[in-house]
Amino acid sequence: MKREKIMAKRNLTIIVIVLLLILLVVAIVYIIYDKYTIFKQQREFSAFQQGAQAGYEQAIIQVAQQASTCNQVPLRLGNQTMNIIWVDCLQALAQQQTQ
Repeated sequence: MKREKIMAKRNLTIIVIVLLLILLVVAIVYIIYDKYTIFKQQREFSAFQQGAQAGYEQAIIQVAQQASTCNQVPLRLGNQTMNIIWVDCLQALAQQQTQ
């Protein structure tokens, strides 16, 4: 009878240890998954920002290239349209008119 109590207590201890180990493994897996998800989101956001920056730069380059031809460049912002003209072209035109 005493031996049965010792065995029961030992079995209970083993069960508790196994449950704690399972909980520890679950917690570690959850933390790793959470950190991986955050890392993945940061990487995707960084790629998005780099793409947006490249797009902005490309748009500015295209506007500058079109303006360098001394033609008006229409820019549409919502419901408004502005015509951009390169200042050097206006200065050249003013010099031609004064001659």
